[in-house]
Amino acid sequence: MCCCACEPPSAAHATDNDSLYQAWQQQLSNIQLSGSGIVTKILRDDVKGSRHQRFILKVNAQQTILVAHNIDLAPRIPNLREGDTVEFYGEYEWNAKGGVLHWTHKAPHNRHPHGWLRHQDKQYW
Repeated sequence: MCCCACEPPSAAHATDNDSLYQAWQQQLSNIQLSGSGIVTKILRDDVKGSRHQRFILKVNAQQTILVAHNIDLAPRIPNLREGDTVEFYGEYEWNAKGGVLHWTHKAPHNRHPHGWLRHQDKQYW
């Protein structure tokens, strides 16, 4: 597990909220996307099965996404507040409300692309 102020794993993961919006409009799922958003709501952790820190990000004028960050595999983002900016790279799943982002951590056994979250210049993965 890592909680560091290092650069994202690859410069190829540039923030791209336009692709996120297109994925939502085209009802795409199971795709790796990056972007950033403003925290609009912090939800209670999901504790069924693997534990997930959950929060809602406003990523554009029409769309919010639910971030489900696995805190059994990656550090929790401490002191997360509404109004904070969070950058991300993970797997996007479509839903009518805007979508869900998960796999925001290192993948066990490298069986999936690694994801990450960045908050206040610190990376969580």
